[in-house]
Amino acid sequence: MAESVDRDANRALRARFDEVYGQYRQLRSGLDELQTRLAELKVTERSTDGQVTVVAGARGELVSVELQPTVFQDRDARALSQKITTTVHRATAAAVAATQELVGAYLPAGSGSLGFLRTGDFGALLGRADAVVRGGERSA
Repeated sequence: MAESVDRDANRALRARFDEVYGQYRQLRSGLDELQTRLAELKVTERSTDGQVTVVAGARGELVSVELQPTVFQDRDARALSQKITTTVHRATAAAVAATQELVGAYLPAGSGSLGFLRTGDFGALLGRADAVVRGGERSA
């Protein structure tokens, strides 16, 4: 009887290993493509009046700011500063969202990494490891 239980447990462990290994292979095979796509990712945002154009990269980094010559007609430095800042914030937020979506397509559904990308919550990233550690502490 114990031998049958061991075989069933081994089959279950093997099935789980095969599942995890399959997820790893899928993730690894797409890594080069993902890196290329992230390097090419650029998001462009314009101010509501079209006078300020901002381009941000995959990490939300500022790539460029373009000002239309008409922006200087108002001669209101504070308004211009606010317009640039607002447009930069929109561009960086859009770039981060685009990166999350792109990377999320390469991660297994429900993975801690995907949860971390979407929320920035380290608890999501370490959730499975925390559960294993807590489980190990209870049985010790």
